[in-house]
Amino acid sequence: MANKSGRIIQALKIAIQMEIDGKRYYLKLSLTSSSEPGRQLFRTLANEEDTHRRKFEEIHEAIRQEKGWPKISFEPDRANKLDTIFARAALKIGRHAIAPATEFDAISTAMDMENRSFDLYYNQIQAADDDVEREFYRALAAEERGHYLSLLNYYEYLKDPVAWFVSQEHHSLDGG
Repeated sequence: MANKSGRIIQALKIAIQMEIDGKRYYLKLSLTSSSEPGRQLFRTLANEEDTHRRKFEEIHEAIRQEKGWPKISFEPDRANKLDTIFARAALKIGRHAIAPATEFDAISTAMDMENRSFDLYYNQIQAADDDVEREFYRALAAEERGHYLSLLNYYEYLKDPVAWFVSQEHHSLDGG
């Protein structure tokens, strides 16, 4: 039990630090992004990283007090919310978005961060002995994958706004 508890505590410490670092990075990007859709996306991601951190701290405290893995309420399906926020902001900007290379670099770094988080949580799913722990990490891994896909969506928008709008609106496919 002590070995299992040690594994969980170590994973939680790493996860907490990753979420703190992610929030810090997204807040910085929310201030420096070249576009309003990016600023909104990064603010939302920063808030979600903070939510993750708080959940991990709750779990860490319960494990530390030897209460076992607590049942934590977690609503993972936020990727659609992110895409909706981003799409609304992109519609206001239109098809003429221009981004400096630094914006693409920042998004790539953020995507790498989300992949590392996903990998950590996926590995914890594999190591988990408890169904509650496993389900928590599964939901969190899914959310991190959603974050990655939202960042990819933003990257694609900046790379070619016209093609992005065509793909989002599907006008060429539905005759509209």
